[in-house]
Amino acid sequence: MRKQIALIPAYDPDEQLVELVRNMKQEGFDVVVVDDGSAADKREIFQAAGSDAIVLTQEENEGKGTALRTGLSYIRIRYERDYVVVTMDADGQHTVEDAKKLAEEAQRCPNALILGERSRAGKNIPLRSRLGNAVTRDIFCTATGVDVYDIQTGLRAFTDETAGHFIVLPGDRYEYEMNVLLYCARHHIEMLGVPIRTIYENGNKSSHFHALRDSARIFRQIAKFAGSSFVSFLVDYISYVLLLALTGSVVLSNISARALSSVVNFSINRNLVFKSRENLFRSALQYFSLVAVILFGNTLLLHALVGAGVNRYLAKMVTELTFFTIRWTVQKLVIFRKKKQTPPKAELVEENRPALPML
Repeated sequence: MRKQIALIPAYDPDEQLVELVRNMKQEGFDVVVVDDGSAADKREIFQAAGSDAIVLTQEENEGKGTALRTGLSYIRIRYERDYVVVTMDADGQHTVEDAKKLAEEAQRCPNALILGERSRAGKNIPLRSRLGNAVTRDIFCTATGVDVYDIQTGLRAFTDETAGHFIVLPGDRYEYEMNVLLYCARHHIEMLGVPIRTIYENGNKSSHFHALRDSARIFRQIAKFAGSSFVSFLVDYISYVLLLALTGSVVLSNISARALSSVVNFSINRNLVFKSRENLFRSALQYFSLVAVILFGNTLLLHALVGAGVNRYLAKMVTELTFFTIRWTVQKLVIFRKKKQTPPKAELVEENRPALPML
């Protein structure tokens, strides 16, 4: 049984944080709270939370992404291995019961990212949250081929086996959580949804999520992710056409073009999209091992199509489209397949209390 740790980034919280920390502690969780540069009049709240939690302090408001990385770095140093992290919001929208459910699922699936999925039919979900999540979800699915229902959920669970990857991802504010999902999609880390209660208070007015500014940051990350794939495709196809004209060899041109485009794709993703600080050799080994497997099948199909009389340039397009479809299908049905979950009881799906918020 892995140690269970609740990680709670907090910016100008109210007394609900103290209650949440106390309840999580009573359920056997270790709790780490990160004060993200809150106002001086919130000091007493963090002092009270400190009775049941480790409280880390950032002198200035650096954003949720920075706070999460600060907490994950501390956890990695203190606990080293064999732990489950559950990230929660400090405003009361996440319940202890749901945190326990996600932690248990992470125990069963240590190589996956577990996501708390809020109600799909909640009548009291604020319009900006419902529309924002729907638009972001559709764009994410189109760009990655991965179907994740609740893109904006802050209730997530994962083990030390995946936490190390998330510590080095970029993003200071809400875009960090999107970068985590994009990283999982790119590296075939399974993402599993678990139904949770949907709690909004006062129309979500106290959320620190800035609709335009933070949405722009999130969409920018998705655009960079999709753009890297498109640029790599152009490099691959143009190189193939030029090499085919020079050598006349379909196989040699395809292998050489894919080798070049893979280096471009790896470099863009590492340095521009994810700005990764992971070990270069390990990242490259994992990435190019996958490339080699795909290239083998890709080249076989291309050779077969040309041998069957298909135009060499058209055959390349058909091959790329075929393997894109295969990769998308494998991700959707195998790697990121939806596990069947027992839906929450109807009376627990929605709850309105007079003072909490949500993204």
